Amino acid sequence: MAARARALRAAGHDVISLSIGEPDLPTPPHVVDAAHRAALGGQTRYPPIAGTDALRCAAARKFERDQGLPATPADVLVTNGGKQAIFDAVMSVIDPGDEVLIPAPCWAGYIQVVEFTGGIPVFIDCPAEAGFRVDAATLAAAIGPRTKLLVLNYPNNPSGAVADAAMLIGIADVLRRHPHVLTISDDIYEHLIFEGAYVTLAAAAPDLAGRVLTMSGVSKSYAMTGWRIGFCTGPRDWLAAMTLVQGTATAGVSTISQAAAVAALDGPQDLLEERRTIYRRRRDLVLGALAGAPGLTCSRPEGAFYAFPSITSLLGCRTPSGRILGNDEDVANALLDEALVATVPGSAFSMPGHIRLSTAASDALLEEACERILRFCITTCNH
Repeated sequence: MAARARALRAAGHDVISLSIGEPDLPTPPHVVDAAHRAALGGQTRYPPIAGTDALRCAAARKFERDQGLPATPADVLVTNGGKQAIFDAVMSVIDPGDEVLIPAPCWAGYIQVVEFTGGIPVFIDCPAEAGFRVDAATLAAAIGPRTKLLVLNYPNNPSGAVADAAMLIGIADVLRRHPHVLTISDDIYEHLIFEGAYVTLAAAAPDLAGRVLTMSGVSKSYAMTGWRIGFCTGPRDWLAAMTLVQGTATAGVSTISQAAAVAALDGPQDLLEERRTIYRRRRDLVLGALAGAPGLTCSRPEGAFYAFPSITSLLGCRTPSGRILGNDEDVANALLDEALVATVPGSAFSMPGHIRLSTAASDALLEEACERILRFCITTCNH
């Protein structure tokens, strides 16, 4: 969808793209300055595969400060973005035929890497009626003899759901009965929570810490997607296997980016609250603007920077151009072609019947995009 939006824009159309999950805010200046100093200071050699000492120390401090997880530098692996942490983790433990439990809706990257290894994705349905959260009984029913791994992502992409302590305690109770199941906790949106408190599985259930890999990074919170820095902590044997995978696939991570990440993690943290306030305002703007859109039903995201409205009431309708909307892909394509707003169909996140809108855009762009979506819904429902 993003590629189609770029092509339309290149052809001269006034497309607003809400399809990419990327902050529109700038990387903090002191972080850019740190990278510049590192480059001028000669930090341009091959990096250690597991990460520089400086960043592993900073990430260990961060895990204790933000997650409540005791960690030393030896308990940290630095990766080329959060995606490589997931790749390394899955590659190091999944054999062909192993099952990986993935709550849906989910980011497509999890599915891609599981299938790359020959593993089998098994989806746990987390509908809007359940707040897009994992139900412990449903999780327990999904675990079988081939289950090897559970992947958690809260705050969630695409729904914006946030894990509460009750949900994690329920998950932990299930996992205690199945000691063969490992868990990846993808906490990349940890600082973007608007309601409730952040809690992660390894902190909520310390007795399971030996089976949980907790990962984060600087991409979302510090607006550093292009710097490609992720990091994770967990059992040392799992980290050692991941380091072997990483050394084979890519070796280490850019030393200049690592220096920048140290500045982000150890520098002023008040910008996190400032930016959370911006994203909360944008969330509220989109919810308010789309509240009157016929055919859309939007749950209230508690975190991240997405809205994930249901579009099922639009199905069967005919757009002004005569297109019959048969599924969420039809709706996303019609919004792009007829309203010039790029979104992503929910089927891309293993939950058809929805579309995802990124709220990581300026207020003015969000207002105009929502006005276009509103007009599209009104004309389509009345056509």
